[in-house]
Amino acid sequence: MTAPVHRLSAAAPQVGIGWRHPHYAALLEQQPALDFIEVHSENFFAPGGAALAVLREGREHYPVSLHGVGLSLGSAAGIDPWHLDQLARLVKTIEPVRVSDHASFARGAGLHAADLLPVPMSHAALTILCANVNQVQDRLQRTIAVENLSAYMRWREADMDEPTFLNALSQRTGCQLLVDVNNIYVNALNAQRRSVTTDPLGDCTRWLDAVQPRHVAEVHLAGHVHCDDIVIDDHGSRVHEAVWTLYSHAVRRWGAVPTLIEWDTDLPDFQVLLDEAARARSTAQRSLEAAALQVANA
Repeated sequence: MTAPVHRLSAAAPQVGIGWRHPHYAALLEQQPALDFIEVHSENFFAPGGAALAVLREGREHYPVSLHGVGLSLGSAAGIDPWHLDQLARLVKTIEPVRVSDHASFARGAGLHAADLLPVPMSHAALTILCANVNQVQDRLQRTIAVENLSAYMRWREADMDEPTFLNALSQRTGCQLLVDVNNIYVNALNAQRRSVTTDPLGDCTRWLDAVQPRHVAEVHLAGHVHCDDIVIDDHGSRVHEAVWTLYSHAVRRWGAVPTLIEWDTDLPDFQVLLDEAARARSTAQRSLEAAALQVANA
């Protein structure tokens, strides 16, 4: 398996958007200047049909990143063979630029939670996650990327913090990381509401600094919403200013990592999505230039 090449130079950043059903026609008609598009893998598992046909058409114009929500990589029950079979077939058909899923579990004992539930940051959970990631990579014959969660519950059992856990996962399996900056910020805001921290932005910066740059394959940016006593990662609005600030910091540390604008609910006009992608590109470019200047002046 060959890992994606990590961009540490001041090369132009790659920026894409999540391609959702209401925007299928607009993307194909306008063919905007994007470096890739990303879709949810499970929406295209059915063999043949209109959905796969439109994805094939999109693939003619853009590299495709397949982002899954159903592998349940952290499940002690193991990987669902049927799900892995469908993913393998889709990967063979589309030949995506990246394949990703989440550091979560959703199934066990014959039940499915229909949600992305966090795994404990423990050695035992890490062993399970590594075994499942290795199984998926062996079957697909390619490296996958694993995403950090926005988590609304925490296990008492914890042997390490999240960046240490994810670094260890990547080190042991050779997998890459998909870092969702909005998820990190949402978790920090909820920790602040629980009086666990008084410095959410600083906590997020330290989180980003703790992740090894060589492990990062992609970044996600999205919106969130404040709901009374909790902040929800709803992917239903523009990226918040604090998340842009954190993204700029991440680019200065990691380089030109492919970046996705993720918008799944209350979908806006297609141009709004393109505007967010343009901001990601300009933010990354300025951050890369600032980092290069800092190195030159050191």
